[in-house]
Amino acid sequence: MATQRYSVTPHPIETLLTWVKSGEIAIPEIQRPFVWDSTKVRNLIDSLYQGYPVGYLIAWRNPNLRLKDGTISAGKRTLIDGQQRVTALMAALLGHEVLTKDYETVRIRIAFHPGEERFEVHNSAIAKDRAWIPDISHLFAPDAYLGD
Repeated sequence: MATQRYSVTPHPIETLLTWVKSGEIAIPEIQRPFVWDSTKVRNLIDSLYQGYPVGYLIAWRNPNLRLKDGTISAGKRTLIDGQQRVTALMAALLGHEVLTKDYETVRIRIAFHPGEERFEVHNSAIAKDRAWIPDISHLFAPDAYLGD
């Protein structure tokens, strides 16, 4: 009988974000560039907010895998499936810039309307409307003040 070489372990989004911030999650050099548009990022954030399933992420601990930045994974959780979703979360929630398929560096801003519980891609109309939180990444900043 073959030995099982993997396990399925559920983790909350907060854990994933902690791993991203600490560098625990690594992206191997074989992964493709970020191809999602801002609307698809918004849809992912909305699905998470609504509690809908967004699929599995597959990470592998391989000590000898070459990463996108040229380093070796050295025991990090190497992302095998879910790069687009993790990159979208890094962009929307942590404010990271992304490198597009056209090799352009962009900043994706997702806005939230608390009264309507609605997400939208940031635009000039939203920027002028005080009912909106124009960039949700500010809510995840280490110095964010969320009130009492």
